Amino acid sequence: MHRRHVFQVALGLATGTALASKPVITQAQSAYPSRTVTLVVPWAPGGSQDTLARVLIEPLSAQLGQAVVVDNRPGASGTAGSGTVARSRPDGHTLLMGSSSTFAMAPHLYQLPYDNDRAFSAAGLIASMPILMLVPSSFPAKSVREFIDLARRPQARLSYASSGVGSSTHLATEMFLQMAQLEVQDVTYRGGGPAVQGMLTGETQMTFQTAATVLGFMKSGDLRALAVASPTRIAFLPDIPTFAESGLTDFEVVENIALLAPEGTPQPILQQVNAAVAKVMALPQVQAKLTELAITPTVRPPAEFTAFATAESAKWRELIRARNIRVQ
Repeated sequence: MHRRHVFQVALGLATGTALASKPVITQAQSAYPSRTVTLVVPWAPGGSQDTLARVLIEPLSAQLGQAVVVDNRPGASGTAGSGTVARSRPDGHTLLMGSSSTFAMAPHLYQLPYDNDRAFSAAGLIASMPILMLVPSSFPAKSVREFIDLARRPQARLSYASSGVGSSTHLATEMFLQMAQLEVQDVTYRGGGPAVQGMLTGETQMTFQTAATVLGFMKSGDLRALAVASPTRIAFLPDIPTFAESGLTDFEVVENIALLAPEGTPQPILQQVNAAVAKVMALPQVQAKLTELAITPTVRPPAEFTAFATAESAKWRELIRARNIRVQ
């Protein structure tokens, strides 16, 4: 993703979208923030990004000196809410909780209403979330190998719950199916929360979800994790094996979270947001809560985002092509 300087926007570089008509924001116009900051979560309530957002908004409000509120805008694998932010005034008062799903996966699946390479300026990566493979507690498989063996039976007729076409958890499932050489029916929901509910009601038999989305259901005994898609076990869930330990080497999927703003947002504002988030992530009470949710703070400077997003995009483009994944 490019980050253009404000003077370039003033010269009116065309992007083929309504973004070209955005006003230029200068520091002289007002101190930031001057009013409520809206944090757009492009997924339904109850999912991992929504959970993280609600952990952060109160201490972030204190750091910024203005209220920070969450606005859930689900739809089209996170691109509906992303489009809302792309069209917003570039003054830092509308931010997007972006993820690998939106900045690295969706561009290869959707005709986006914005130019993904030019629509956003980054305040930086802020967190990462491990992804788990789960089944209902009543499901007979108690390991990845047992699931594979069961799914290969001629009359298995299994289905899995995805959080939306192109979401990190959907593509994690597709990567697993490719490596395990399985065919399992996809049932798509509008976010992680609804996907988990589909599991609980018996509509599906397997899902990949971030740990933050499902920890409560694991503690209650409703869901059972078979493996974690990170290179090492999670400290908070030490009994759950990795996929490498389960026989699938080189299987690694982590949900990376970034804070993005509309293109043209001044760099000092992006730096201010990044610094505020870093201070929030360092608070003992926030660290304790994130540990409980198996969320890892990974605050990085805005300047590091472009190279990271480019590499992630290339990785997922290849899987999408190999699996012939299309939006229906």
